[in-house]
Amino acid sequence: MKTVILAAGKGTRLKPLTDDRPKALVEVAGRPLLDHVFEQLVGVDISEFVVVVGHRKEQIVDRYGEEFDGIPITYAHQREQLGLAHALLQAEPHVDEPFALMLGDNVFRANIGDVVERQRRGDVDAAFLVEEVPIEEAGRYGVCRTSEDGEIVEVVEKPDDPPSNTVMTGFYTFSPAIFHACHLVQPSDRGEYELPDTIDLLLESGRTIDAIAMDGWRIDVGYPEDRDRAERRLRAEEEPVAAEGEPTTD
Repeated sequence: MKTVILAAGKGTRLKPLTDDRPKALVEVAGRPLLDHVFEQLVGVDISEFVVVVGHRKEQIVDRYGEEFDGIPITYAHQREQLGLAHALLQAEPHVDEPFALMLGDNVFRANIGDVVERQRRGDVDAAFLVEEVPIEEAGRYGVCRTSEDGEIVEVVEKPDDPPSNTVMTGFYTFSPAIFHACHLVQPSDRGEYELPDTIDLLLESGRTIDAIAMDGWRIDVGYPEDRDRAERRLRAEEEPVAAEGEPTTD
């Protein structure tokens, strides 16, 4: 299965970390965000990375070239920043089968392999990794309403009155039907082609989308304080655990 990675953003909210680099190359624990994204995907039998680049794209291409850890990389260019659905559409010439989609500004340590396996079973049109957050925070995200059997029936982007506390995490799988929806979706009030609006078109056409509960954690690196939080989390996981009765070393 191929994975499309959206890495075209400028990262305006991450300034000054993005003064001289694209958002996807902001370092977390000494390594670029894209390193962390690639490494999470290497373990789930991905056949190819399709990386959508845009702002300062040459820095990404120069750093990674044609492969990462033996997995080939293809680049697609988003020339204008017109939203995630528009970015995804740039990958269409390179994808003709079910695929995974990952946002290039998230650090995951989670069960993304469960989502991939759900798609590979072949009886759903898409599967999303979702998590529950406090209801007062849900309005910051794309919020999902699900049925009793775990199918997503509605997605709302950053609602004032969230219909649930279940939110999308930035990891998805889709059939190629999503590209048809990307062609049909209309720009939002802010002039962008939004991924949640595109997903709603899929649902309106009768497509089935499963919600897979996240086991683990993820941090959306949107602001410098998010980068710092992700660094603390990663470094804490790397610290050696002392045997019982033995002190840890500094």
